[in-house]
Amino acid sequence: MVDLYLKNGRNIKDDSPIEVAVLGKKIVAVGHQLVGIVARKTIDLDGKYVSAGWIDDHVHCYEKLTLYYDDPDEDGYKSGVTTVIDAGSTGADNIGDFYKITRKKITNVYAMINVGKTGILAQNELGDINTVKKEPLMNVIEQYSDFIIGIKVRESHSVVIDNGVEPLKRGKAFQNELGGSFPVMVHVGANPPELKAVLDLMDENDILTHGYNGKPNGIIDKEGNIEQFAWEAYRRGITFDVGHGTDSFNFHTFDIANAAGLTPQSISTDIYNRNRLNGPVYDMATTLDKFLMYGYSLKDVIDKVTKAPANSFGLVNKGWLCPGYDADLTIFDVIKNTEITLTDSNHNQRTFNQKICPRMSVVMGKAYEIGG
Repeated sequence: MVDLYLKNGRNIKDDSPIEVAVLGKKIVAVGHQLVGIVARKTIDLDGKYVSAGWIDDHVHCYEKLTLYYDDPDEDGYKSGVTTVIDAGSTGADNIGDFYKITRKKITNVYAMINVGKTGILAQNELGDINTVKKEPLMNVIEQYSDFIIGIKVRESHSVVIDNGVEPLKRGKAFQNELGGSFPVMVHVGANPPELKAVLDLMDENDILTHGYNGKPNGIIDKEGNIEQFAWEAYRRGITFDVGHGTDSFNFHTFDIANAAGLTPQSISTDIYNRNRLNGPVYDMATTLDKFLMYGYSLKDVIDKVTKAPANSFGLVNKGWLCPGYDADLTIFDVIKNTEITLTDSNHNQRTFNQKICPRMSVVMGKAYEIGG
């Protein structure tokens, strides 16, 4: 007897049949057709796609902030995302409160701790370098080791003011004390500091988010070519993460990068209340539509929101549709021959003829229909 049997699903790899059985909070069987299954609950997927649960590795969902905030469940299971990773909304001062709030949510919630102890109480949280303290950061990482899975450093001028790359240097020092493999995600934007100076400090354990923005301090030079230092960082193994956001994904930048082969390893939204309600982000599915538009396969885009973030952040029980993994699943349709308009962060628009539509989230073995 299993708890949940999903039958008549479709595989994202080749459209072949796929069925899944769940016992408790774990996947116990996956196959083209599961025979002899007796289940407490059976759901006929009627040909819908089923994948490992989507993971958004860049959201802002601490509800008590005023700049970037949201309800994790609005960013999460209600839109087909079963796991969200908050990207540094909170620091040592307030991450304990954030942790307590997230325990009451349906969506799996993890966090990167902001290298500054205040978190994003204001846009310039790293303008005072005295907020970057080792002892309080290390203490809460130890206290909430099941929740804090990375460090976030925001390295753009409005955040660091006159401190340049010093916050990142300190974040890297903390990372080294944690054993080196603890990931650091770095936000980039307007200069100073220069993008090259930021990337020069990063290595294969680090994640660059907002890498495809349209700002002057970006990966494209004045002649429209990819900067050599960006290629060096990419080849060094730094993970390039989309981090779409309100101001950080530009079609023209991505046209150049994609054509040259400097493609993202992971796709994230940088979603929060305002860009969820008003765009251009809206949700993970809309973000994924943009990469289908660029010719990426369905399997590739789904891998970039399942396996890739699970690997980046050491989520060893998530990201794969295999027995033994957590029973986090996303069930969705791909509607074809329907015209949609997609908008980047600089209000540029393009049309496309397909749309991903999430229909159900299964979070730790429990199924939730998605409205609308």
